[in-house]
Amino acid sequence: MSALVDEQRLEASPTGDDRLPRIKPHTTSQIRAHLRSAKTLWCPGCSNGTITRALVDAILGLDLDPERVVVVAGIGCSGRISAYLDYSTVHTAHGRALAVATGVKAADPSLHVIVAMGDGDSSAIGGNHFIHAARRNIDLTALVFNNSIYGMTGGQMSPTTHLGDKSTTSVHGSVEPAFDLCELAHAAGATYVARGTAWGYQQLVNVIAGGIAHAGFAMVEAMAVCPVYYGRFNLTADPAAFLRAQKEHAVPASQFDEGETRVRDRYPVGLLHHRERDEFVAALGQVREKASEGRHG
Repeated sequence: MSALVDEQRLEASPTGDDRLPRIKPHTTSQIRAHLRSAKTLWCPGCSNGTITRALVDAILGLDLDPERVVVVAGIGCSGRISAYLDYSTVHTAHGRALAVATGVKAADPSLHVIVAMGDGDSSAIGGNHFIHAARRNIDLTALVFNNSIYGMTGGQMSPTTHLGDKSTTSVHGSVEPAFDLCELAHAAGATYVARGTAWGYQQLVNVIAGGIAHAGFAMVEAMAVCPVYYGRFNLTADPAAFLRAQKEHAVPASQFDEGETRVRDRYPVGLLHHRERDEFVAALGQVREKASEGRHG
């Protein structure tokens, strides 16, 4: 797998707060046991391999039965994850990953269903499914690989491309403000919302694990680096420099000043929102029981 994590970055990355699981890093051989043999197609310097490893680290740390894990992926760079993970995986149509995952979870509530999406898959063509999955509070973990651009199709702007950023479809800079996916999820009803970065590996593992363990709709935004398109157009084509920039821009949620402008320069990381309310599949089960007993209220 590309972009494996070195010891220096493990030590440097933040671990989050006491509300999150503290997952110890696993060895490369342990990680590989959860991967298929397919070679990744991600570009050199892409952090999708790091985020994928963080997901496997979280699954291992929670001691989940691999036979009970289902990963549903959409289209885009992140969608390739379905070919690399050795779990039950589903590669869906563009923007429909959450719709398919909802059916999987409703059919068998005992499964751990994880949905891997890009920023376009989740907030453009799939935006409607995103807000309604959050509203329903269905017990899914939505892992959004956010590289702020459409990488697979040639570097077009996405809903998370920041104001003024360049892309192949905004060559003079985007005139549209970007979605804050975490605040969008929270406003729509998600009961667990967190953000991590490719640089802050250990924190990313912990927030993913917390999302999987949470009984309700969990949205984890993984801030990815795309040096080939986003970096080359806006920041730097050097993957290491891009990661160092993430370190400077990410602020622990407990230290983030709400008065700061939420632009690409500064953003909060860690567990951002957490609350409890009725979960969709459990409520559906109660309706099923009433129907089987012939009750109407």
